[in-house]
Amino acid sequence: MLDAARELTIAHGFSGLRLEHVAARAGVGKATIYRRWPSKQALALDLLLELAMPHIAVDDVGDTAAEVLACVTNAIGALTTTPFGPVIRALLSEIAVDPSLGDPFRETVVRARRLEVAAVVRRGIERGDLAPAADSELAADLLIGPVYFRLVFGGALDEAFAGEVASVFARAYAPPELG
Repeated sequence: MLDAARELTIAHGFSGLRLEHVAARAGVGKATIYRRWPSKQALALDLLLELAMPHIAVDDVGDTAAEVLACVTNAIGALTTTPFGPVIRALLSEIAVDPSLGDPFRETVVRARRLEVAAVVRRGIERGDLAPAADSELAADLLIGPVYFRLVFGGALDEAFAGEVASVFARAYAPPELG
């Protein structure tokens, strides 16, 4: 059913998504869809969760620079090489204006990503690689924000861009020189 929802969301956008069409594409009755998802917003949220969550975790590899870069490359990879990219493009405006979709998306996917970035920042501070004043909330905005800016307004989403973002972040939050 989620595969059918993904295909139809990509093809027709959120405004063109109809639960009866999802049921038909999935080969199930409309009642089956409505038992699981009371609205297309609920269905879209489950679809976003399934597609986004596998691309959020950043492993502790003992190297702050690598982990900071992974924050950016994970987001870019999810947008450019997985079904999450076309689905989020189709749903971005709805997430922005519809609290029944946007609020739970922010509470789950966005919050999970912010928590991962916060863990990377905390580890970086503990290792002495980042300044003790590094702000994890702002760090998430600085590392992930440019990715979504380029998704919406254009620009390369590639390894070079990821490296630039990570490098600027590292310089901004470099620990003070001892001395």
